Amino acid sequence: MVKCARPIQPKFRLAVVDGFSGGGRYICNTPGSPIIFIEELQRAANAVNARRADQGLNSVLEIECLLILNDAKTDVTNLLKSHVEAILLNSKEACPSLNLNVIYLNDIFASSYPEIRNLILKGRYKSVIFNLDQCGYAAVDNLTLSEIMKTTPSTEIFHTFSIQSLMTFLSRTDPNLLEAQVRTLGISSADLRNNDDIMSNNMFLGMAERLVFNSFKITARFVSPFSIRNPDGWRYWLIHLANNYRARQVYNDVLHGNGTQAHFGRSGLNMLSYDPSNEQDLLYLFEDENRRYAQEQLINDIPQFISNFGNAMRVSDFYEATYNITPAHKDDIHSAMIENSELEIHTQDGGRRRKGNTINIRDTIKLKPQRSLFHFSASLHKIVR
Repeated sequence: MVKCARPIQPKFRLAVVDGFSGGGRYICNTPGSPIIFIEELQRAANAVNARRADQGLNSVLEIECLLILNDAKTDVTNLLKSHVEAILLNSKEACPSLNLNVIYLNDIFASSYPEIRNLILKGRYKSVIFNLDQCGYAAVDNLTLSEIMKTTPSTEIFHTFSIQSLMTFLSRTDPNLLEAQVRTLGISSADLRNNDDIMSNNMFLGMAERLVFNSFKITARFVSPFSIRNPDGWRYWLIHLANNYRARQVYNDVLHGNGTQAHFGRSGLNMLSYDPSNEQDLLYLFEDENRRYAQEQLINDIPQFISNFGNAMRVSDFYEATYNITPAHKDDIHSAMIENSELEIHTQDGGRRRKGNTINIRDTIKLKPQRSLFHFSASLHKIVR
């Protein structure tokens, strides 16, 4: 719970919206997203308060959550209620510091959204999470996503969909965008609809990720266009939309090591500068081996990026400018700054940072006066080309 880090914080209020909630559990009794939300909120609340107790703090963090569960089918919503109510019966005993207000809506998401928005605004919830796990793609259009992101500055969306559905949707609504993206691979839109083998092709993954990013970048300031790992091919995307770099920074860090998503392209700052002929543009699975490639690329990328803004840049400004174009872990970015022979990190009072974990958003990244021949040649190349 990153937003509950302050030890004196007495209460944290959030709204969670599951736009396609389903019945709560699968036939095999595996929990669906509504049950997972409740269980994870309980774990988080208990973990935060256990940490406070270990630190000798007497204050307890109260978490107040508005949980809005929407599904278009009445029988599914009734099944969902039975599963959720069973958990809520024991909720106070399992987690006394969690206060849940569950509201059930029974309509297609587009029709329910105005009421959902009013409930959030009326309750003055600042932290808002939308989970939109739809079957196809067209159920939530980009205009609606843009409106959702305007709800509060701290709104985030987790948007899951089938890449095949997106291809079909774009072939009808924006064929020029689709054709422009696939032309470089020698793939036609008809091939995308009919050839299942393409879904296991790494070149296709790189193209599809760029297509997804270009399709969604108008909806939010920070868009993570990474696919869900699947042994049968790259068929599903889980897009994270956020309004601020901190949310994207945390999301990148969480992805590393959990093995759920994949990126095909560069692992440095410019993740979408994908070149099929470049062996360094590898499949990035957010694992330790991939992070080594990221660190190598970041060592070169960061000084070149800073040079585009003169010879110095605030760390906060660097985050704002780069977190929409990198899959890298925060620790790898900080290590590349500290270990870089081209850079110095200066504190507000003029001191120098020596360790990556001490870097502050108010620090300044500066290019050293004597830069290497490598970066001089790179800069000269940019000027003359």
